[in-house]
Amino acid sequence: MAIEVKMPALAPSIEELTLVRWTRKVGDAVKAGDVIAEVETDKALVELEASDAGIIGKLYVDDGTARIKVGSVIAVLVKPGEAVPEGEANAALTATQAQPAAVASLTAAAALPVTTIAHMAASGGRVLASPLAKRLAAAMALDLATLAGSGPNGRIVRRDVEAARAALAAVPAGAAQSGSAAPYEDIAHSAMRRTIAQRLTEAKQTVPHFYLTIDCELDALLELRSKLNDAMPRGKLSVNDFIIKAVAHAMGQVPAVNASWTEAAIRRYRAVDIAVAVATSGGLITPILRNVAAKSLALVSGEVKALAERGKAGKLLPQEYQGGSFTISNLGMYGIREFGAIINPPQACILAVGAAEQRPVVKDGSVVVATMMSCTLSADHRVVDGAVGAEFLAAFKAAIQNPFALLF
Repeated sequence: MAIEVKMPALAPSIEELTLVRWTRKVGDAVKAGDVIAEVETDKALVELEASDAGIIGKLYVDDGTARIKVGSVIAVLVKPGEAVPEGEANAALTATQAQPAAVASLTAAAALPVTTIAHMAASGGRVLASPLAKRLAAAMALDLATLAGSGPNGRIVRRDVEAARAALAAVPAGAAQSGSAAPYEDIAHSAMRRTIAQRLTEAKQTVPHFYLTIDCELDALLELRSKLNDAMPRGKLSVNDFIIKAVAHAMGQVPAVNASWTEAAIRRYRAVDIAVAVATSGGLITPILRNVAAKSLALVSGEVKALAERGKAGKLLPQEYQGGSFTISNLGMYGIREFGAIINPPQACILAVGAAEQRPVVKDGSVVVATMMSCTLSADHRVVDGAVGAEFLAAFKAAIQNPFALLF
């Protein structure tokens, strides 16, 4: 009896996914637990494993197919000698749900008509093209990634290459350089970018933000960090590691910020779970460090590095980036002095961390130079009042400026 392979429900909040690529092909024998495909959520790349043994009888979606609803049938497994069921079992896929994830490329055809600008399937940059089309494109110095395919499943064939060459030859000299025929580039939205846009728009429109900024002196912290790193056999503590621990310390002293808004009540969290914003090529992702208050600086440092690496590689599991009760966004490494971040619902707070820089400050009536860092708290005014936010920042500043407390 044939076995349907369905798009899995990776998390309650995930309704659609992208099938990035199949790792097995029709006719391959698989056993339970074998990886047969890679699927993309809005935040990560996840391996799809076969739940049963069998032979891949049919693949109902192509590499790079986006917006596939959870529960849709994407393949079928059969037993040796068993026929593939007739008809398309994948009724859950509609024309709008099964669109190849596309990236418009103008690399070598800025002057081609818009209708000839290609869309590559998001399968590691692979372009579907016939062998003859590849040879012709190479001889004509055309980039296949810029061509639209008219063959089966968008495959580029000979007539597509010849049509593109003819269109390019018809463009007046210098037009490609000036970009007059194609003055812009459309880059298709990834699942992550769509989710970021949706969530940030919702947050900015529905959450009443207010902002509080405080300046912290870092000299004592930098001195302690240097001594600890000299004594550590491997792995080095970063300033960001101290910031994470200081936030956890301050949340313990001011638990009112460790909360979120619901229509029925303010939800106060018992554990201190801190999300740390990590920039990736596809957008921002916020892996979460669980129960930070109970962890040492060294453990926090190791975990945040591992999560950041997995996040940049698109390998985070949904439980590693969903949830959290507070977010830290640090742009100090880019030289940003201060900024205000947008809250990540349902959290009530996000701390924006600026660069550590030497500034003139007044101490005991004299102007001296100190290493200072500006931090801005964005808070949901439905949950956190101004005085509570100020109390939190005062506790955070005290922890940063007296960092020995973070060692215990």
